[in-house]
Amino acid sequence: MKILYYDCFSGISGDMNLGAMIDLGVDEAILREELEKLHLNEYELVITRDERKGITGTKVDVKLLHNQHENHHHHDENACSHNHTHHHKHHCHDQHEHPHKIKQHHHRNFHDIEAIIDGSDLDPAVKEVSLKMFREVAVAEAKIHGKSIEEVHFHEVGAVDSIVDIVGAAICYNFLKVDKVIFSPITVGGGFINCAHGKFPVPAPATAEILRGIPILSGEIQKEMTTPTGAVIAKVLGDEYTSDKNFSIMKVGYGIGHRDNMIPNVLRVFLGEVTNQHQEKARIIECNIDDMNPELYQYVMNKLLSEGAMDVYLTPITMKKSRPAMKLSVLCSPQMVDKMIPILYEETTTLGIRSYDVEKSMMGREVVTVDTPYGSVKIKLALYQGKVVKWKAEYEDCKKIAEDHNIPLKRVYELVERIYKD
Repeated sequence: MKILYYDCFSGISGDMNLGAMIDLGVDEAILREELEKLHLNEYELVITRDERKGITGTKVDVKLLHNQHENHHHHDENACSHNHTHHHKHHCHDQHEHPHKIKQHHHRNFHDIEAIIDGSDLDPAVKEVSLKMFREVAVAEAKIHGKSIEEVHFHEVGAVDSIVDIVGAAICYNFLKVDKVIFSPITVGGGFINCAHGKFPVPAPATAEILRGIPILSGEIQKEMTTPTGAVIAKVLGDEYTSDKNFSIMKVGYGIGHRDNMIPNVLRVFLGEVTNQHQEKARIIECNIDDMNPELYQYVMNKLLSEGAMDVYLTPITMKKSRPAMKLSVLCSPQMVDKMIPILYEETTTLGIRSYDVEKSMMGREVVTVDTPYGSVKIKLALYQGKVVKWKAEYEDCKKIAEDHNIPLKRVYELVERIYKD
């Protein structure tokens, strides 16, 4: 099993994340190539090597073109409640930085950004993760300002930053093909930030709203350490939040922040491998349903999975008065229980649920790609004590080849297996 672990001892921001991902091994050329699919010509991605307190890593800057933003240091830890994704009346900056010089341009709302991402040539999985992140930011902003999502505006300058950071994060996540993402508790910092309406305590409102349900720490530095974009990356990509590191380290990467603090201003990330049989705690939530329209099950199951359930399944059962019924079971991490229960109550006809702890035992997993005469196919390998025990071709890849070339799906599987064995 391949693990991506974020060590957020110095917080997290969008640009630090991109730096850390490139330092970890995400191909810079592929990141640039994928970002070009957005058809945004308003920025230049500047990637350099830098160091903080003797630790060398990768630093990423989103430089805006056409003099839209002079001396643009990007939003490492110098954004207020909006990480440059401002509601247009609220421009904020950190007390330790010079105010950015911003010329007024048109504003983009959530639907404008949705149209940019939907209209791009990006992989559907990248689009989905990107939009999920933007929606989280927009929902947080809307709640803070008492507005609807449609009324929340992202200032043009900030919107470009955020699009690059958020879509870039989704591209990197898709590139790494990990089985699980774990975040340490998130260091948010302390002190106050200067906002349009005076000083506001750290964490800024949007950051605090996005990080609901995720463990945070103040840390030693009295500055804003985690931005809303950093917070939303942790919220959407994180499967678990713990300081425990139970894996073998394969690689370590460092994303360099813009300021130099007393502790290294870096985001440290690990690629880890659990080669032996891996055990972890999980929770099963169940309810018995005998009076619901069967058409609704697919919707409910998809919603539970998209919100972070590990597995959702139905078991036919017979209830009192010999009524045929379904037992709906949800497998999730203990941290996700509070997210799952409201969905079951709101989306099904159940009046009550039960839950219990289980131990989850898993084989290690790895994804490899094989080339066939019809295109490439991913194969998932299952490992036990470091050895490949079984493998399986990716259904969606095989299905696409079968449909595109009018070949029986069974034959595609046989072809892929033969090529992999050879």
